[in-house]
Amino acid sequence: QVQLVESGGGLVLFGGSLRLSCTSSGRIYNPMGWFRRAPGKEYVFVAAIDLSGSITSYADSVKGRFTISRDNAKNTVYLQMNSLKPEDTAIYYCARSTINSLSTAKVHYDYWGQGTQVTVSS
Repeated sequence: QVQLVESGGGLVLFGGSLRLSCTSSGRIYNPMGWFRRAPGKEYVFVAAIDLSGSITSYADSVKGRFTISRDNAKNTVYLQMNSLKPEDTAIYYCARSTINSLSTAKVHYDYWGQGTQVTVSS
């Protein structure tokens, strides 16, 4: 059983930055992804990273502002979020992919964390 725990969320002003962390209870030999869910809306893909950390994928809405990375020695995946906007407000979830390629589809992820709230105030 894999357990994922996110941290690093909080309240930040427009234009500010946050770094989210996702720590696994064990070593993960899979690509990892970040999704977010705003109130009353569906899960939306944010970013994904391959096992080595050398290949990444981003949603158009965050490209150039967010950076996903991982430290396999620490079983941790990060999401650095810069130039935050009110529309980035959501609960952010990390998840483990079940396929080798970087997927934007929620169905391709099996284990999920409990989420961490990010609120961007204008």
